[in-house]
Amino acid sequence: MRAEAADELEVLIEERLRAGEDPWEFMEDLPTVDELVVLILRAESIARSGIAHTGTRHYRVLRQIAIDYPPLTRAVWRLLGSERHRTWDALLPDVS
Repeated sequence: MRAEAADELEVLIEERLRAGEDPWEFMEDLPTVDELVVLILRAESIARSGIAHTGTRHYRVLRQIAIDYPPLTRAVWRLLGSERHRTWDALLPDVS
């Protein structure tokens, strides 16, 4: 999955570069490869269940990803952190 996420990230970077964006301005806004893997796994969970995630459901799904895929634990906890500093963080529901 990391290879797939790395390929996806390369495509995103190339698209933004071709659009004339400065990499110094957008690279920090992009998820890491592991964060992208977690987001892909989360999206698959939504597709399987057919139910949109509330904040609590989001928390449980990400915790389960951390349990099922221990190498992704750090990325999961970064995504669950309260700090929303990246553009795409706004797409994730608040955990309440």
